[in-house]
Amino acid sequence: MIVVTRLDGTEYLINPHQIESIETHPDTTLVMLSGKRVVVLEKPTAIVDRIVEYRRRIGAFKNEE
Repeated sequence: MIVVTRLDGTEYLINPHQIESIETHPDTTLVMLSGKRVVVLEKPTAIVDRIVEYRRRIGAFKNEE
């Protein structure tokens, strides 16, 4: 799980494996596989960095080499 911040300032844990895409218009919007949209304060690059760190932490990259 990664931490993201909703526009009202509350932190929210989200499963990065469920993120289908990240949009910016102008707010960063995570589009989930379910179709749900989550608008967050973080920039897309910060989200990607958190996903990479999460995958590194769980050892996901070992299976991708």
